[in-house]
Amino acid sequence: MTSVLAEPEAEAPARRVTPAKVPARRRREYAAGYLFLSPWLLGLCGITLAPTLYSLYLSFTDYNLITGEAEWVGLDNYTRMFTADPAYWQAIRVTVVFVAVSVPVKLAIALAAAMLLARERRGVLWARALVYLPSLLGVSVALAITWRAMFDTDGAVNQVLGLFGVAPRSWSTEPGTALGTLILLAIWQFGGPMVIFLAGLKQIPPDYREAALMDGASRWRTFRSITVPMLSPVILLTVAMETIAAFQNFTAAYVLSSGSSGLAEETLTYTLYLYLRGFAGFEMGYASAMAWVFLLAVGAITAAIFWSSRYWVHYPGRAR
Repeated sequence: MTSVLAEPEAEAPARRVTPAKVPARRRREYAAGYLFLSPWLLGLCGITLAPTLYSLYLSFTDYNLITGEAEWVGLDNYTRMFTADPAYWQAIRVTVVFVAVSVPVKLAIALAAAMLLARERRGVLWARALVYLPSLLGVSVALAITWRAMFDTDGAVNQVLGLFGVAPRSWSTEPGTALGTLILLAIWQFGGPMVIFLAGLKQIPPDYREAALMDGASRWRTFRSITVPMLSPVILLTVAMETIAAFQNFTAAYVLSSGSSGLAEETLTYTLYLYLRGFAGFEMGYASAMAWVFLLAVGAITAAIFWSSRYWVHYPGRAR
């Protein structure tokens, strides 16, 4: 008779699992891949990461660009920035106004142009090319100089307005109009987002709009309830891209202000003031502190844009 309290059978010893060895051929492929990536990795470390980390160190120093001497001052640069530099707050005000006006107006015009050019009709390809042409120029120095000459006292704009009895003035340099001239230059180059909107509109099935119109919906209701929700992922992309680009505006502001914008000048954007402090005033430590605050602020604004997308961006096939 077998005992109920019989000893259990001895368990088999646990098998040691050794990690599979990577074949020699696979290792050679990895080595070749990293070899081809090495120029990019060296550029990333030497041109991007190293200067970025060095600027973080400089932001806590009083660094003289001429002598190369750096004196550790701790948080003095940041304290001075927020409490003892009125020009810094002027630069923030100008930049916020520039971004808050130029980005929405630019995107609205780009969307309107995309909707007008979305239908296939005779000559539409030439129209799209002509509308996109200004964006190919970019915000270059030559374009900014041309723009300033157009809005100068004897420029083309005053010549046209003179036909209607408007007195000539220097629109690009006078207080009250200089920032508006800068905003107009940014809005004028709406071809980039227009192309993105045009591609997004092509992805919307026409059956949705046709069904809504057959049910008696107006064109405005169709645009608000069908086009905008279906286009919302593209709108999110363009809003993020154009906001970041608007905050980085420098070339046009530098040219319109002749590179020496005063404390009360309306074209004193954040990046221009950063340049004036770092490379014109040789205060590279203070400019580095400004750059890091700028990086954190733009990063936070971009994160807020993507966070808010959960409330207004519609992805087909995904429950909200």
